Amino acid sequence: MTFQILMMKKSILILASIILFGCSGDDNNRNNCNFLFDAGVNLTVNTNLPQFNQLQFAGNGVYVPNQGNNGIWLWRLNSSILYAWDAADPSHEPSACSTLEAAETADIVVCGCDDGNQYSLSTGQAFGQNTQPCTLQIYRVDAIGNNTFLVTN
Repeated sequence: MTFQILMMKKSILILASIILFGCSGDDNNRNNCNFLFDAGVNLTVNTNLPQFNQLQFAGNGVYVPNQGNNGIWLWRLNSSILYAWDAADPSHEPSACSTLEAAETADIVVCGCDDGNQYSLSTGQAFGQNTQPCTLQIYRVDAIGNNTFLVTN
């Protein structure tokens, strides 16, 4: 009986060690993703209004200035999903060049700084030649009825 208890304690100790030390990852990359602050966002989006009308159709995006760090990109993925991403490149401190602008491809936004980081509005992931470990900062989007959404954080 004591042998079984001893083996169980060893197993728990080994499992705890694996969990504690196995999850270290590459923290240096994650530390580079702390440039954006937690901006208070409380935006009502009514897709019946002209400035948001494009969001009634999948695959369309709208930039909204004066929200978040450097504005917000709204992206209509499909008929039921609307994403809201901060329009500041998460791999830079917010500045004039770090605002993400629309690229020629519909769901791609590009940083105006020299590195030209690119991100997908469909996934928030970085890609391209200068792939970054950071992802776009997402905001909460709640459907509140009649083609109206509330974007908050």
